[in-house]
Amino acid sequence: MKKVGLFFGSFNPIHIGHLILANYIIENTDMDELWFVVSPQNPFKDKKSLLKDHNRLDMVQLAVKNYPKLRASNVEFSLPIPSYTIDTLAYLHEKHPEYSFSLIMGEDNLKGLKKWKNAETLIKNYQIIVYPRIATEGEKPAENVEHENISIVKAPIIELSATEIRKMIKEGKNVRPMLPPEVFEYLDGSNFYQ
Repeated sequence: MKKVGLFFGSFNPIHIGHLILANYIIENTDMDELWFVVSPQNPFKDKKSLLKDHNRLDMVQLAVKNYPKLRASNVEFSLPIPSYTIDTLAYLHEKHPEYSFSLIMGEDNLKGLKKWKNAETLIKNYQIIVYPRIATEGEKPAENVEHENISIVKAPIIELSATEIRKMIKEGKNVRPMLPPEVFEYLDGSNFYQ
């Protein structure tokens, strides 16, 4: 059975931090593939700064093209909005019964996992791989870490955010070192994030 890790996000834009993390996880777990699941428009996010779904998917495809174990996925584009992780997993399981899916999330998301739709079902039925995030002062550690389906990997902590990259682009600053070269070329000369 092929083991596939699912890394959900808006990837607006995908940056080298995402790739470093994904590559670390694929090389240090028993996963066969890792899919970047590009999430559609979140009604609570600023629509002005979010590129269209297909632009973000294009960037992820460009970013992963030289990584044989990494893939771009548009699975949520055809699912009802808002997209709930449990529904996406049910759809993927039905479409690919021969695959075993696991979730990849930051420690910050693990802290709020109990608020997710059908969180108990997620934790009970899926392996959850958690990468570390820098905790702010006074922040409580993540809950649920003792569950047998939750593994914390000692991945590098990447302090790079798509929000900051978009801000720098808007200010005309150089973001080349923060983006995969193909993604920089895709954005360079466009008016995206201006």
